[in-house]
Amino acid sequence: MTAVFGAMTGLAVGLLGAGGSILAVPALVFGAGEDLRTAIPTSLAVVALSSLGGVLPRARRRAVWWPVALVFGAAGTAAAFGGAALGRLLPQRWLLLAFAALMVVVGLRMLRGGEERAGACRTREGGVDWRSCLPQSLLAGALVGVLTGLFGVGGGFVIVPALTLLLGLGAREAVATSLVVVLINSVAGLVAHAGSAGGIDYRVLLVFAGASLAVSIVAARVSTRLEPATVRRWFAFVVLVVAAFVAVAAIVDPAALG
Repeated sequence: MTAVFGAMTGLAVGLLGAGGSILAVPALVFGAGEDLRTAIPTSLAVVALSSLGGVLPRARRRAVWWPVALVFGAAGTAAAFGGAALGRLLPQRWLLLAFAALMVVVGLRMLRGGEERAGACRTREGGVDWRSCLPQSLLAGALVGVLTGLFGVGGGFVIVPALTLLLGLGAREAVATSLVVVLINSVAGLVAHAGSAGGIDYRVLLVFAGASLAVSIVAARVSTRLEPATVRRWFAFVVLVVAAFVAVAAIVDPAALG
């Protein structure tokens, strides 16, 4: 079961550049039986590796907008530490309920789609108008960092629409750039959760991350042959079903959280 959820995570990251990490924490808590405090850094390690697998083929195709990725990543790095600190103050039951609510938001956004339209920050030459859009970019990057530190997710479901709506990147560039930001934020979040990293079950991590990384590399290579809207819609249904399960389990069986 751990390998199956890892493969699903890698599939979503490789195809969409977003959303796959939203399944990692529930899978680790309810599938692998990990404590939530341990599942979050484990998830971040998995997300970092699967993002790396998705970035490599896209970087070779020069689809990554590196200045944009670095701006978002820099803003998110500091915020990830704040999110991790906030998470330590919340009871695990309420943290998981909040995570379920986040999953619902992600699933509904994926069902709506419609993010592929020109943004207001593109120059006529095709570049990014940083003078007018830097504050919004930093704010979006910081929001992603908080989510990364708090829930152990990569935040691609926020980054991809921000890159398309705000900066006007095309779908291919937005997905590739999102993966770099997710990688940066995941590493920062993992450092922020270093105190919990000692409890990681490395056997579970290797199985989950190995399946995720392998599938994300393959998915990134075949992503140009598939219809993104269809993939996004089916994945949204999976996310919503898992969100309902997480919410019910957190209410009915809080002992499962450890």
